[in-house]
Amino acid sequence: MKAELKNALSCIPGPAGERFAVLMEHGSMRLEFYAPQGLDPQQPHAQDELYIVHAGEGDFVCGEKRHRFAVGDSFFVPAGAVHRFEHFSNDFATWVVFWGPPGGERE
Repeated sequence: MKAELKNALSCIPGPAGERFAVLMEHGSMRLEFYAPQGLDPQQPHAQDELYIVHAGEGDFVCGEKRHRFAVGDSFFVPAGAVHRFEHFSNDFATWVVFWGPPGGERE
């Protein structure tokens, strides 16, 4: 399987204005490309996830922690955690990988 950036960019926005595109799926793993505009309306997800920032900069909030981010940064978010991107630049876009069982992997 292969996912290409040019295909991801051509899928956003989607036909109903979606700001994400599912690019690849295998088992419990799903690769998406996410590019919100102005506001990040995310709600907690059922699976663990990993963000890898492709473009832009801003703040990432997960629970009570806030981090500045820039291109190349990555963030792990456990399943069910409240999180969002804030104060991000207009060119912000990130790869997102979801995997594992509902409720996330436990140690």
